[in-house]
Amino acid sequence: MLASFVAFAITSAARLLTGARALWLGCTAQPVQRLYYANHSSHGDFVLLWASLPDELRRTTRPVAGADYWQKGGLRSFLINQVFNGVLVDRDRSSPEHNPLQPMLDALGQGDSLIIFPEGTRNLGDDPLLPFKSGLYHLAKANPQVEVIPVWIANLNRVMPKGRALPLPLLCTLSFGAPLERLADEDKAAFLERARNALLALAPEEA
Repeated sequence: MLASFVAFAITSAARLLTGARALWLGCTAQPVQRLYYANHSSHGDFVLLWASLPDELRRTTRPVAGADYWQKGGLRSFLINQVFNGVLVDRDRSSPEHNPLQPMLDALGQGDSLIIFPEGTRNLGDDPLLPFKSGLYHLAKANPQVEVIPVWIANLNRVMPKGRALPLPLLCTLSFGAPLERLADEDKAAFLERARNALLALAPEEA
């Protein structure tokens, strides 16, 4: 009950503070298994993307987050585990045999959808996107039944710039693109370049 109330409060606040508007440009909000991948410029990115989904989709869509940040007990642990139902990954790789993608592969295997940020870290520079990590390729290759959907998040880094406690009154938009076409025998570099271009194509000119 508490987790449901907090989830409602967070989604309502996220929409109110950012004026978030979801634009379903290349797909519709259907309850199918998806791998949503987005640009990453703010700590609030996954919260806003998660909050922008309809209730039916949000119940089965899990954000991927770093265990080192979220599993420190207290409020963070409650939010990521009980409210967001996040998939936590070990970014430190405790052993050479450890596969950091395994929690995501397990979640996809259970039928969940995921929210990931293939840049791997927040982009605070002038380039619109950092180079993509290889995880998106491996997840998509291992799960051909899952739709891979690019999502461009516009203006959130301006609404909540680094070091600012209160949001600025700017409209945020989330543009959901078309599922990536699956191409036979496409190698990792080609797939990641095509995925990156598909995401950039959704960016508004001023982004």
